[in-house]
Amino acid sequence: MASIHPTAVIDSTAQVADDAVVGPWCVVGPKVTVGPRTILRNHVVIESHTRLGADNVLYPFSSIGGTPQDRKYRGEETWLEIGDRNHIREQVTIHRGTTTGGGATRIGDGNLLMVGAHVAHDCRLGNDITVANAVLFAGHVHVGDGATIGGNAAFHHFVTVGACALVGGLARVAKDVPPYLIVEGSPARIRGHNHIQMTRRGASERAIDAVRTAYRRLFCEAGATMTTRIEELRAEFTDIAQVHELCDALVASAGGVHGRALERLRSDDKRSVPAMWQPQSAAAAAQPGPQA
Repeated sequence: MASIHPTAVIDSTAQVADDAVVGPWCVVGPKVTVGPRTILRNHVVIESHTRLGADNVLYPFSSIGGTPQDRKYRGEETWLEIGDRNHIREQVTIHRGTTTGGGATRIGDGNLLMVGAHVAHDCRLGNDITVANAVLFAGHVHVGDGATIGGNAAFHHFVTVGACALVGGLARVAKDVPPYLIVEGSPARIRGHNHIQMTRRGASERAIDAVRTAYRRLFCEAGATMTTRIEELRAEFTDIAQVHELCDALVASAGGVHGRALERLRSDDKRSVPAMWQPQSAAAAAQPGPQA
């Protein structure tokens, strides 16, 4: 039987796994699922329509599954879906999705969301992402696997952060962040390539060297157009998936609106979002430059 403190309030429609822990003064609302070995420490609020997987830990005064902060929202049934092994620290807020954004906010596995971070409606966070204190994700932001987000960084709605990207603290991010690169500043600008995270996630030395070369040619050298440089990199590194992901991301951003590929979802263009903007699986895995 689940360990539920007598001061906790559990809605009759909620489902709590037999080996989950619900600590003092927690509130678990309607249509909530708390998965195996998940721990709600104390004073945690799960408002409604939330599915939590296994081995998650939610810290005091975190509040998830709340109503989306969207003026178009009219009380439709939408969801928050969280995977396994996530640590959601104190005062983190995560809101449910909207019908215009697909009906769900989704967070994958193995993520760390530090104190005071906010994940708005319809965001998509992949796996093994580190989000530092007081980071603000506006609606519809996508973050790829292995990304690292510095404290107090703020993201415009519909921004995409690629796999293994690093966003510096206090960055103001209004455009897509390409995978494997480093951005910082206000507005955020590309500063380098994230060889440290690539190494941690098992990328080969050849792949790391290829991304380093791609970064220098794309953002540090004058001469050929960006289109020409991308074509040359694709031809030279035919077997390096990371270089192709980087090139694909740049093409998608350029074809989007205001440097945001996902912004097309708000336009009359109903084409599907390019696959490179979906979170990458773990297995797939300076100089000032253009704004990100």
